[in-house]
Amino acid sequence: MVAVPILSGIAATQSGDFSLSYPINLEPVPLNSGLSEGYMRSAPGATLFGTGPGADRGGINWNDQLYRVMGNQLVRVSAAGVITTLGNVGDGGYVTMDYGFDRLAIRSGTRLYYWDGSTLIWVTDPDLGPVVDMLWMSGYYITTDGTSIVVTQLSDATQVDPLKYGSAEADPDMVTGLFKLRGELYALGRYTIQVFSNTGGSGFPFTANTGATVPVGCVGPGAKCAFLQTMAFVGSGRDEALSVYLLDGGSASKIGTRFIDDELAKVADPTSIRLEQRMSRDERRLLIHLPDKTLVYMANASRLTQQPVWYVATSGLGLNSQYRLQNAVLCYGKWICGDTTSSKLGVLDETVVTQFGDPQAWQFDTRLLYNQGMGAIVHDLELVGLPGRGETGSVMLSMTLDGQTWGLPRACRVPKNNRTQRVQFNPHKRFRNYIGLRFKGSTLAGWSGLNATVEALGA
Repeated sequence: MVAVPILSGIAATQSGDFSLSYPINLEPVPLNSGLSEGYMRSAPGATLFGTGPGADRGGINWNDQLYRVMGNQLVRVSAAGVITTLGNVGDGGYVTMDYGFDRLAIRSGTRLYYWDGSTLIWVTDPDLGPVVDMLWMSGYYITTDGTSIVVTQLSDATQVDPLKYGSAEADPDMVTGLFKLRGELYALGRYTIQVFSNTGGSGFPFTANTGATVPVGCVGPGAKCAFLQTMAFVGSGRDEALSVYLLDGGSASKIGTRFIDDELAKVADPTSIRLEQRMSRDERRLLIHLPDKTLVYMANASRLTQQPVWYVATSGLGLNSQYRLQNAVLCYGKWICGDTTSSKLGVLDETVVTQFGDPQAWQFDTRLLYNQGMGAIVHDLELVGLPGRGETGSVMLSMTLDGQTWGLPRACRVPKNNRTQRVQFNPHKRFRNYIGLRFKGSTLAGWSGLNATVEALGA
């Protein structure tokens, strides 16, 4: 009997590379269960919470209430899922939301709006210019048009003094976004990040700390978020490929692996990449939303295993479509998310694998089995874990002899509520060099290990 690792697998590419193969819609969890040192559980699904006036574009918890932009409307969502329309903020993709002492600010498209609890105000001062990104800090609403850093007046947040514009001059790259951390303002450039301190004065109130400039930049306003008490972002230095970084003082530490970097390189428009973070059950997750999938970094699992732990999140049974559950906000004691394909709001739910009732598939590959080039026969396989927790379904096994092309799947039926079901296969498959195994299903499950009976062949 051979114990086969399952927390990450290996695949091959057309270019002749071996590549890590991360699990899809299964979260790796380091835990000594007695069966293994870790297991994989189904990624959370979502149950319906409410339906709004349009597709979800982002949200925020302000004064213990949930505010979101759905379609072109700013809405307030109650704890019971009742949605109240507050006003029109126009179209323009995902939104940025932040708040000061007395109002909520919304960047929609390239416009800036305020909601004070009763009235929605569009900031029309021509000196504001187009708003690429926005945040509140030290009494100012701070925006950028991609070139300048603009602050509103302390006495009237709807007014801008053009004599108080600032700029990031460490590098001639464009300003792609803004971030605040420990009382300092970060101007994110495409290839650098410049740090500013609030020093007051009659002009632009922030002064650059040139010694703290980070030689790595961010690709776009949505490609960063707060994470692990610092900032996570997707970007690169000049003449470097994209990767995922954590801001670390005056430097940036890379957490992206080769597989992650390869996925980022496939994105035609890197400015469309968006990040968000979620924390629950002692795990901090960084989600990197791409057009066709979401890459999820597990921070606590990475710390415990001393290696980067990632998985891929998608929606549907095909495993190659955009992850629908985005813009999750913790409010009313639950994570409330939007649906990228409809006007629904949902609650993230670890007891279901479906997304708004639609089934979702999961998949993982194993490391390659190899007998020093002498070949072997895989007689029996048993997937050990917690089957029978969801609806009746099947676990499918496929095998590869070259790491790239996969044979026809074999099925093992898993009945509902049969928690003692053993997921077993008897392929009796002979391989001359090496073999890889792939498992796929769509029912709620947790998998802790794979046992294989393998007969080694001689030279």
